[in-house]
Amino acid sequence: MTKPIKIIDLFAGPGGLGEGFSAYKENASNPFKIAISIEKEASAHRTLTLRAFYRQFGEDTPEEYYQFLRGELGKTPEEQLYKIKRFAKQVSAAQNEARCLTLGEDNDKIDIAIADSIGADECMLIGGPPCQAYSLVGRARNLGIKDYKAEDDSRNFLYLEYLKVIAKYQPLVFVMENVKGLLSAKINGESIFDNMRKDLHNPCKATNTEVQKGRTRHNYRIVSLVCPSPENGVKAGHDEITAAKNYIIKTEDFCIPQRRHRVILLGLREDIADKWDNSLILSPSATQTSTQDVLNDLPKLRSGLSKGVNSDERWVDTLKGSKAMLSKTLKKSGFESIAQNIEKVIDKINVPKQKQGSNFGIKKTKNLSIENNTTLENWYKDTKLDNYVINHETRGHIEKDLYRYMYCSTWAIVAKKNKWDNPFPKSKDYPDLLKPNHENFNSGKFADRFRVQLAHTPATTVTSHISKDGHYYIHYDPSQCRSFTVREAARIQTFPDNYFFVGNRTQQYVQVGNAVPPLLARQIAKIVAEILIR
Repeated sequence: MTKPIKIIDLFAGPGGLGEGFSAYKENASNPFKIAISIEKEASAHRTLTLRAFYRQFGEDTPEEYYQFLRGELGKTPEEQLYKIKRFAKQVSAAQNEARCLTLGEDNDKIDIAIADSIGADECMLIGGPPCQAYSLVGRARNLGIKDYKAEDDSRNFLYLEYLKVIAKYQPLVFVMENVKGLLSAKINGESIFDNMRKDLHNPCKATNTEVQKGRTRHNYRIVSLVCPSPENGVKAGHDEITAAKNYIIKTEDFCIPQRRHRVILLGLREDIADKWDNSLILSPSATQTSTQDVLNDLPKLRSGLSKGVNSDERWVDTLKGSKAMLSKTLKKSGFESIAQNIEKVIDKINVPKQKQGSNFGIKKTKNLSIENNTTLENWYKDTKLDNYVINHETRGHIEKDLYRYMYCSTWAIVAKKNKWDNPFPKSKDYPDLLKPNHENFNSGKFADRFRVQLAHTPATTVTSHISKDGHYYIHYDPSQCRSFTVREAARIQTFPDNYFFVGNRTQQYVQVGNAVPPLLARQIAKIVAEILIR
């Protein structure tokens, strides 16, 4: 490759896939360049724009960017940072790259924007259609909607819009990501995934779309990033369901501190497809990365109180005042060891130095240290950030949730020490005092409604649901009595520490939960680069 391959990023979210590809280096240069990112959600688009602005400077990020991260240039990048005159060129370039448009509604505008951004150059496509309609949770929710028909749900066909872009611009490669529920989703009794693979093989035919003038029409080969795909080496008669599962990437196997399982398809244009062979797959890491591995340096914070006065004094009094009540209740329920540990935690409760944290820079006193993995350490770090932490602010919880969170995280510590079967309590393990006022709590349907993220293992999947209440993302440290901050979720998703999420906290959580882990994307970028330079 003599010049970077231009990337079209559709359904870009806050830019996880794009970050991985733009960060990949080959002989000190980047073989990829984000030409255009399309995202419909306004706050995610603002995050994309800020990151596009950051990338304009290469290795010479200006001090003003870090001043913004420290909260010294207003509360939004639009307020002061983008108005600095000497950055006018970079701001314009970032705004041209990141577009707030909706595929399926703004197709004419998107078509013009893509054509302008890539011209006659070769390109590649990344991104995945929104997954709510495919996900197992989404499908269960849809069953409760009167007269719901999958064939009428537009979300099930957004991939056709994605397909039209492939057909028209004939990218060398495309990377398509989605939830694993896609593999079992059906419309009119037919597998969505099987039909999708057929369509992706011949996108022009599937969408009745003509290629852009000056480009040549091609078919595509779909391959797996973790093992030989059905189209490349799996013998005839291989079970189709098993073959489909070969496209699932389990991120914990590839240095990501999270058990996130997603379907990722690598599409290769037929004129370069022979450059791929079975050696060009992701290389599993020797060990898994735990939650604590990537959060160990972040400042401790207290939870907020969502009702009544939210003060340091009330937070301490609430927890210390609960000691006798919790201890008595747990001992009466047969949880002597947990009661004793909670007593010790409460005796040492104090307000952390950084209190509830801040959306903008707060100073940490420890350096991130990941045993035997300096590569991952360096991925997160930015020395110019000078140990400031961003997007690290706790939300408020009701008093009883503080008790539940302390109970869950203490249980996890005791369970690990005593090698219990259940690493965190199920609904049946809650004494009446700690049971939430939900009529279904005892039904067994929500047995793990409260889930602590275990310190010594990869986290469970960070999804947009983290924006709701945080009950599935309880911090493993019982002295903090809280759910994860946006930065902690971003660390688990492997976003670099200088990656700022724009918008209110709920919007930030949604952005992080919807993203593809950038470090996984960088590993995929390495494979794509090897294919293209052969």
